[in-house]
Amino acid sequence: MGWPRSIVGALQRLNQRGLAERGDLFLSISREYTLQRSVPGERHGYILRSFGANAYRSEAQERKSSIPVEIPVPYQLHKLSEGPPQHTQTTQDELMKYYRDMALIRRMEITADILFKSQQIRGFCHLYDGQEAVAVGLVEALTDDDSIITAYRDHGLYLARGGTLFECFSELMGKRTGCSGGKGGSMHLYNVKKRFYGGWGIVGTSAPLGAGLSFAHKYLNKKSVAVAIYGDGAANQGQIYEAKNLAALWDLPLILLVENNHFGMGTAEWRASKQITFYDRVHYIPGLKIDGMDVFAVREAICYAKEHCMSGKGPIVVECDTYRYHGHSMSDPGSTYRTHDEIKGIRQERDPINHVRKLILKEGFATADDLKSMDKEIRKEVEEAAAKAKEAPQPAKDALFAHIYKNDAALQFHGFVR
Repeated sequence: MGWPRSIVGALQRLNQRGLAERGDLFLSISREYTLQRSVPGERHGYILRSFGANAYRSEAQERKSSIPVEIPVPYQLHKLSEGPPQHTQTTQDELMKYYRDMALIRRMEITADILFKSQQIRGFCHLYDGQEAVAVGLVEALTDDDSIITAYRDHGLYLARGGTLFECFSELMGKRTGCSGGKGGSMHLYNVKKRFYGGWGIVGTSAPLGAGLSFAHKYLNKKSVAVAIYGDGAANQGQIYEAKNLAALWDLPLILLVENNHFGMGTAEWRASKQITFYDRVHYIPGLKIDGMDVFAVREAICYAKEHCMSGKGPIVVECDTYRYHGHSMSDPGSTYRTHDEIKGIRQERDPINHVRKLILKEGFATADDLKSMDKEIRKEVEEAAAKAKEAPQPAKDALFAHIYKNDAALQFHGFVR
């Protein structure tokens, strides 16, 4: 009998990091499985983790510090016999990291709101507050070899993927020090070193472009996947179905992640779609629907989805049931198609940061005062980065003509070409 799927995927993740080559390997799987390899001499203990940058820790240390976490909302499955586990493990360090990462995104977006209203940010601006668990959970499940591409609500994903506050604010304010040189703005954040291939301003383009990225991963025999992120408002577009068809035809390692915040640009999903679920749209691609407000649900689902893709089974759809607190963009008050009571209720019952906060307090990993101190530090960090970005230089005039051609040298044109 073969190994359970969870173990195979976990071993693959270790191999990607070069950790399974140790001759003294003794792996104790957190989901109550144990693998042993007979080796001469002393055996050393490690515990296998399916997430995060630290792939193994001493077994004694992990058992002492890890806690079980329940994922209360059941996964909904399409063409899958079993889904991710409804429980997982976490640690104090991990919980504190998740809290800080999501709180940083939240504070950054609040500051962006203020900067936009004071006309420091021009053009379009789509805020991510409320959806932080999707970004943080996704990135925790991936490695730096995986690719991510998204639509124009991209601030949170850019930060979660390793982007800096200074470069983010610089780009939002059109400064030379921005991650896209000040030429992309809010909708076009980019970090090629982390394989974050940007936010894209054209609705729905992330799916075919993500299919192209996943094709490259497969063509180059990379042990990695591409994640293409789009929203419920884009889900009915034809180009998404074309991308699904080719991805399935060629068994591409593509995760199609739907950030379903339920209102598109301002129209409820049930008014825009005959079918209001998105994970089960086509009969030849499996999918699952998850609680996108739970960072652990997102993390486990993406681990599961990546394992599916890496096993040669082709693409998979992950629909994240999430919610944005702001309107579609800064020009949308967000209250004409939903009530303030609805927004308030989501904040009270499902807020992703508060979910992690409750776990931290319950386990005694920090006090309420400790978390308040962290919040103050985060606020200071964000405000300092925004202030620094305000003083950064504008792009030079010749930058207007740069990046038109692949190998251009900031060509300058004069007069008209007829």
